[in-house]
Formats: sequence, structure tokens, C-alpha cells
Amino acid sequence: MSLDRFYPIFERSDWLRRMLPLGVKLVQLRIKDQPDAMVQEQILQSQDLCRTHEAVLVVNDYWQIAIDAGCDWIHLGQEDLDDADLKAIRKAGLKLGVSTHDDDELERVLAIDPDYVALGPVYPTILKKMKWEQQGLPRVTEWKARVGDIPLVGIGGMSVERAPGVLQAGADIVSVVTDITLNTDPEARVRDWIEVTR
Repeated sequence: MSLDRFYPIFERSDWLRRMLPLGVKLVQLRIKDQPDAMVQEQILQSQDLCRTHEAVLVVNDYWQIAIDAGCDWIHLGQEDLDDADLKAIRKAGLKLGVSTHDDDELERVLAIDPDYVALGPVYPTILKKMKWEQQGLPRVTEWKARVGDIPLVGIGGMSVERAPGVLQAGADIVSVVTDITLNTDPEARVRDWIEVTR
């Protein structure tokens, strides 16, 4: 199954309810610092919405809840990898995407046969403080050569205007958060993203 080139990330199912009808086909639910019961409820709601709109849901971090909910995809950061039961994730049939930021992390991730590799931040990001400087487009090209047929996701500081260059540099998918969620007209911005990535 090929993944869509536009990959927005949202923190609540309310966002999916707004954006999936516009044509979003790949989306991540990234919830931070909430009780498990609330996370489970959000995952189940998001999964129902994605199935209704024939979209792929990727659950960030909460792999056990994702397994219990019968989800198809999980995304793990490097710290999450330390605690995740990769055998259980694979046994449950979940596909796995993983964040990378440097050579050591990429080598670690390639050894576990991921279903996509994310590289970030390609550009400076306001979403969270990171110890890594921006990676830049040459790094996207280098990473794509190293991951081969594995889909490469570019993330960090993404905008509609920057997306074509990131895709031309070698990314298969562009992931975005604040360019949509902080926009004065998120729906219009999503339509712009869909137009520029398809």
C-alpha cells in the first residue's frame, strides 16, 4: 500500500473530523500527556473517522493502545523505541514509522526494518525544542539514498511553499503540524497542501 504524500499531524480527533472530508488520506494522531482512557477514546474516534473516509491513521507513541484498538500503523520516536515491544507490535501486524535525526539513529532504525523513516527537522521548527539543527534539503537527498525503497518523510518547519522542494530533494512524504493548526484558515491551508502534493 502506497502512502499519500501529504501527512498532517493533529492532537485531537476533532481536527480529523474537520480535515478528513477535505481529502486527507494519511494522518497522525499525536497526543501528549493525557490519561490513557482519554487517549484510547481519541484513538477509537480517530480510527472510526479514518475508516469512514478511507484514510490511513498513524498513532503516535501509544503502541499498546493502538494494538488493543486494532490500528494499522504506529509512529515511534527514538525515546519511544527504548520502551516499545517491537515483537508485540510486529506480531499484531502494525506497520511502523520511526523518527530519525542523525546517522546513529538512522542505522538503529534501519536495523528494525521500518515501514517509513522520518527525517527532521528539515527546517527550523517552533513545535518543540530540539538539540538538532535544521537538516536541510541536501540531507533529505542523502537520507533517501540510504533508505532506498523505504518511504522517507520530511518533517519540521514545513509549509505549502517549502513542500515542493522537499519532495524534489527526495522525500516521498511531507509531514506538517503548525502550518495548518496555527493558520487562520486551516481548511483552506489543507486544500493548498493537497493541491501542492498531488
